[in-house]
This record gives sequence, C-alpha cells and structure tokens, in this order.
Amino acid sequence: MFCNVWNWAGSFRRSDKTIGGSWYQVPMRLRDLFDDTLLWIELKNESNDEIAVRFHQRLVWIHPFPNGNGRHARLMTDLLLENVLHCSRFSWGSEDLSKTGNIRQKYIDALKEADELNYKPLQKFVRT
Repeated sequence: MFCNVWNWAGSFRRSDKTIGGSWYQVPMRLRDLFDDTLLWIELKNESNDEIAVRFHQRLVWIHPFPNGNGRHARLMTDLLLENVLHCSRFSWGSEDLSKTGNIRQKYIDALKEADELNYKPLQKFVRT
C-alpha cells in the first residue's frame, strides 16, 4: 500500500471520473458514507460482512483519489472489520488484485453488481 507512493497521495482528486460524481462532492460524499456506516452499525440490521461490503462499494464508487482507490478502499474496509466491527478482515479473492487478470475482473464485476444494489457477488468474493 505504501511503496511507490505518488506525490499527490492523500489529496482528493480534482477532476471528474466515470464514477463517483463531481470531484468537488468527494468530501461531502465521504461524510455521508461515514455517517451511514455508523447508523448501519448502530441499527444492527445487517451482518458485519454486509456492512463492510456496503462500505467498501460506496468508498470505491466515491473514488476520492486520482489513483489507488481500490487499494485504499480494501485497506479501509479491513480496518473497519478489525478495529470497529471486531471480526476478521476479508480475503479479497485470495490473490493480488492490483494486477490485471481473471481475479481482478471478478472483483470489478462484483463491484459493478453492488453498484446496482446486488451485493451478493461481492459478499461471496470478499470471503473467497
């Protein structure tokens, strides 16, 4: 995660992308995500895995940075799982998702399904 860090690391994107809405909405969308996540935890209507999957999908979709959003979202989701929800982190398909290949495509396909509110493929993927 922290090797070969870009000069702009930690700075929000300053241009629009194909996902995530307008760049200037990133801070507000992140605040909404964090507020929603706290509510999901308090209500306890979903399992820890479902909360984490929903958190992950939204964070990837918000796309706060010019690059590295998937790695950042996976790290943040694992921290949510371990430090807040007190359960084991995800296996993320048990392979390196930063490299192009079949497993990365499965991850992207599962994220696209989650974008359409079908979280089951992503829930299955993250625990394989």
